[in-house]
Amino acid sequence: MRNVYVAGVGSTTFGKHIATPIESLAVQAAATALIEAGIERKEIGALYLGNFISGPLNGKEVLAGIVGSRLGLGNIPCTKVEGACASGGIAFRHAWMAIASGMCDAAIVVGVEKMTHSSTAEVTSALNCAMDNENDGPSGLTFPGLFGLAWRIHAQQYGTTREDVAAVVIKNKANGLLNPLAQMGAELTLEKIMGSAMIADPLQMFDCCPASDGAAAIVLCSERLLTNGQPKIKILASAQTSGSPRIANHPDLCSFEATVTAAHKAYELSGLQPKDIDLVELHDCFSIAEIIDSEDLGLVPRGLGGKWAAEGRTNKGGDVVINASGGLLAKGHPVGATGIGQIYEVVQQLRGNHPNQVANARIGMTHNLGGTGVACTVNILGRE
Repeated sequence: MRNVYVAGVGSTTFGKHIATPIESLAVQAAATALIEAGIERKEIGALYLGNFISGPLNGKEVLAGIVGSRLGLGNIPCTKVEGACASGGIAFRHAWMAIASGMCDAAIVVGVEKMTHSSTAEVTSALNCAMDNENDGPSGLTFPGLFGLAWRIHAQQYGTTREDVAAVVIKNKANGLLNPLAQMGAELTLEKIMGSAMIADPLQMFDCCPASDGAAAIVLCSERLLTNGQPKIKILASAQTSGSPRIANHPDLCSFEATVTAAHKAYELSGLQPKDIDLVELHDCFSIAEIIDSEDLGLVPRGLGGKWAAEGRTNKGGDVVINASGGLLAKGHPVGATGIGQIYEVVQQLRGNHPNQVANARIGMTHNLGGTGVACTVNILGRE
């Protein structure tokens, strides 16, 4: 397996892009990444595009080929990748494997979604395609309901409080104010959070990430093509796992086996340990999800995710910095773009260019989780 590096990155803002077609968002981010990479387009050997619900919400399914054509990439393989909320992370891993295996010397990965033009009912119905509706559909659960249950169980097992969970929201919303790409940064208090609408008890409005439009792109390459003068950001590990698609098959909703296994594989591939990670962009689709994810990734002791957030140990200056970008809670969640957007944020941190810069950042991790924990990717990147 060859070493693989980040050559260029690009991203749109996450938020509302009502007048912009979904393929135009993807092309905008991809063109920026290609220009920054400084690699001739004839060198790009493959395109992978992460997307989840462009069919039901946009009536467009062949996005990878459309985007590749608009970018002038010729007759290279252009593949759309779907893995629910992990679509972008999976697309990234495919691009990494194509270069690491020697199939090509450069590849581009794009993530994109457009959601805000649709009604809440339409978006909810589309997102519920990430469930095993044959078996779990009759329960009537949506994803807020699932994570509301997870919160209740976490509170019963570990004593996690409303104040603990609110600390995640306050941190991430504040970080979002420092990120020009973020959709919903805010200065929040416990009182404001507790006064917001109840969504799926105990989840309230501010505990839920917003639906978003947006795109992000990464150009990856072998060392031979790395010539743009940027700091060398190397992919140290890229792991993908699967978990049960059925809620009833999860023995404990306070943990997702796919995340635990992917983290273990990523640490093994990279030769690193949790204590080596300086920052992580993880899948905080709901506030309680950040707490569970941080524990599953081994970054926080089991049961203490909420307490660490409340004590400031997951903020800048703490033990490990979680979601300095604002995470999904503040930056937004354009589903297919989220995993690539996380990598974009980590690359900027490792380059020392982030607007909410983590001091001395050398090793960064991303975590992208799909459905009821059915698909997961964990990536570790490092600055040489």
